[in-house]
Amino acid sequence: MGEGRGDRVPLLDLREVDETQVSLVGGKAAHLGALSRIDGIRVPDGFCVTTDAFRRVLTRTPSIDEQLDQLSRLSPDDREAIRTLSAEIRRSVEGTAIPDDLAAAITGALAAFGEQAAYAVRSSATAEDTPTASFAGQQDTYLNVVGPEAILRHISRCWASLFTERAVIYRLRNGIDHRTVQMAVVVQLMVFPDASGILFTADPVTGNRTVATVDASFGLGEALVSGLVNPDVFTVRDGEVVAGTVATKQRAVTALPGGGTREVAIDRQRQEQPALTQAQVVRLVRLGRRIETHFGSPQDIEWCLVDDDFQIVQSRPITTLFPIPAADDQENHVYLSVGHQQMMTDAMRPLGLSMWQLTAMAPMLEAGGRLFVDGTRLLAAPASRARFLELAGKSDPLMRDALETLLDRQDFVPTLPDQPGPGKPTTGGPSASTETDPAIVTELIERSEASIAVLRRDIAPVTGTALFDFLLEAFQEHKRVLGDPLNMQAIMAGMEATWWLNDQLHEWLGEKNAADTLTLSAPGNVTSEMGLALLDVADVIRPHPEVVAFLQGVAHESVADDGVTHDDFLDELPKVAGGAEARAAIEAYLDRYGMRCVGEIDITRPRWSERPGTLVPVLLDNVRLFEPGAARRRFEQGRQQAQQRAQEVLTRLRALPDGEQKADETARMINRVRSFTGYREYPKYDIIRRYFVYKQALMAEAERLVHAGVLAERDDVFYLTFQEFHEAVRTHRVDDELIRQRRDAFRSYQALTPPRVLTSDGEAITGAYRRDDVPAGALAGVPVSAGTVEGRARVILDMAQADLEAGDILVTAHTDPSWTPLFVGIAGLVTEVGGLMTHGAVIAREYGLPAVVSVLDATRLIRDGQRIRVHGSDGYVEILS
Repeated sequence: MGEGRGDRVPLLDLREVDETQVSLVGGKAAHLGALSRIDGIRVPDGFCVTTDAFRRVLTRTPSIDEQLDQLSRLSPDDREAIRTLSAEIRRSVEGTAIPDDLAAAITGALAAFGEQAAYAVRSSATAEDTPTASFAGQQDTYLNVVGPEAILRHISRCWASLFTERAVIYRLRNGIDHRTVQMAVVVQLMVFPDASGILFTADPVTGNRTVATVDASFGLGEALVSGLVNPDVFTVRDGEVVAGTVATKQRAVTALPGGGTREVAIDRQRQEQPALTQAQVVRLVRLGRRIETHFGSPQDIEWCLVDDDFQIVQSRPITTLFPIPAADDQENHVYLSVGHQQMMTDAMRPLGLSMWQLTAMAPMLEAGGRLFVDGTRLLAAPASRARFLELAGKSDPLMRDALETLLDRQDFVPTLPDQPGPGKPTTGGPSASTETDPAIVTELIERSEASIAVLRRDIAPVTGTALFDFLLEAFQEHKRVLGDPLNMQAIMAGMEATWWLNDQLHEWLGEKNAADTLTLSAPGNVTSEMGLALLDVADVIRPHPEVVAFLQGVAHESVADDGVTHDDFLDELPKVAGGAEARAAIEAYLDRYGMRCVGEIDITRPRWSERPGTLVPVLLDNVRLFEPGAARRRFEQGRQQAQQRAQEVLTRLRALPDGEQKADETARMINRVRSFTGYREYPKYDIIRRYFVYKQALMAEAERLVHAGVLAERDDVFYLTFQEFHEAVRTHRVDDELIRQRRDAFRSYQALTPPRVLTSDGEAITGAYRRDDVPAGALAGVPVSAGTVEGRARVILDMAQADLEAGDILVTAHTDPSWTPLFVGIAGLVTEVGGLMTHGAVIAREYGLPAVVSVLDATRLIRDGQRIRVHGSDGYVEILS
């Protein structure tokens, strides 16, 4: 059966197929062939019509090249155009006659198995059932097909199903070229089961790899897949059924004698009987574990039960599970998301991950393109556990709740004695020992500036392998500056003064989040200054209509090119009236802030200096929405508001028992918070400035590798770790296949949502708000900036696509400092990630924006354009329309 004409292999017996032949037989057939070789696993016999046959038919299909070109140019959101064109392609493919020799080969294969037997005819695309994309349900399967003529017709339908609307949209959304996906077809002897269903070898909801779930119903699995019946559901752990729900199964799908299927009613006395016994469930899970071990990852398995014998009709990876950080032991571990602390939960490329690991103050582990810290040791000892949970609660209440949920089980985290050593949180000493002296902040900034100046000077002449040795030393200086005890004390001084003011003024005066107003326009905040500084740039541009028109053209072209910014516009700007002055202002801004960008902890992300066009839409909004001098007025207005609020609070305190003492203590804390809270943003600025110096040197090395023919393009190094990049420079060799695999993996990781807390069993724990003070229907979150505001929600996931009007409320997943320029033009803020002292919260308070953060699924539950009300003091969001 494996022989074809010339080099073609039109048919292969499933027993001849294995996982190395995906390009020839597609993902489903490759998995079925591999399954048939696993000891104790039964797979229905059959054969595969290979992709060679598909390509032959496609070359005979009229206009297919032109139609595929049109299809590749469509947006995945243009459903009508996709529906029309994909239907045309399917008609063309189904209407193309199967070549006589191929039809004869298929008919001959059917004769070997039984020409009039019933078969399942199943699509097997080359991009499906891979570790990064399951393509579940994207192509077609036909059951109980009888007779050679019907089977040939259904093979053509399977080929055509590569171009169903849902399959086309899936490929467009996942960046997969239509021409790179080929279609094979599996023809298998039909199984007529007593029961069938799906086995997940990991819990598909929580991700727990120690738990398997079985869905089961009577008859063919189509009843379950189509939603015709609610299945029985069994949960298995450690070889035992630990939970089970038996559904009332009123209908089933069965095969018709002459071909096809039909729905039938189940006898009343059988409707509430389980489709499987508990012993069968345990036996099925044992088979599933064997399959999982073979493929090396959790599996989604379709099974049939015939006369107490299980047959496996499909197995594919569960692609929605978040990967688990690698551990070198079998102990339980609790991993905490770094991205939720850094306000950047997007996937990072390998160079970005390894650079952050090398410069971080704590060991970090990678999984799913994200970084995690192992918090097991901190949670195991009672004293460190209490401190850790307290800090986690202040930073992210959902993370604290997730940790407490896990600890409440008392069977996962061991209890260890308290002991000094690694893992205990340190702040460089009690911040109370730090004087309230602005000169401390000045000294810290001067130290940082001097260190970065030395870095810039010393790195300039270093190239080749010497650069990597230099950088490893630079990373130690990087960590020394960050870990300076005075630096940590200054950061904690501002944070602890904020917590003190909120706690004490709530107790004494009943004020919620009193520090919010008291920190308005706090001095020395490099991030809030960045947003106001762009208003000053707008003041330079506003008087020059030709400059405004030119920048509008740049913004329009950027949007038209699907977000690709025109970053050579600064060279063209001086050619229009006022352009030289405008360019000077923009370049001065970039000199101070151009190392920033969205997702800036990932060194591979393009910086504003590399793509200045990113700032143009925000700059134009500032020109349109503000009057000259807005930055100075806003800062002064906030400063006066904070001053007036401080006087009001102190006056009220003096009227209380022991009022003078309370007022004096509060005055000292107000002075303290205003002296230190602005510095909270500086260390991150220091890190990102250093990162830009590192990146410029590394990209120069990448350019040399391109010129030497070692790399195809400069950005290929983003898919190497720092150590692999070093090796590439040393040997002048790279593994192109590794880079390709890393690109594919990164794309798949982008679709995953990282959990706040992840266990070594793979369980993702989200956490919940346990509050009774939130109105019905409102979305709970963390109150981080006082006030209430009502307005239009603008749900924005990409800063470059922002289109804001005065009074809009920004709703987004997370904000790092690069989002600050948007804050000057909005009335309120809602994010899915964040805490009281994260960047967005700090800047919202300084700008006086009511803000609620850590609102689960805010960007999904709030629709763009809806009217919402943000309760920044009480921590919830109401959807009004």
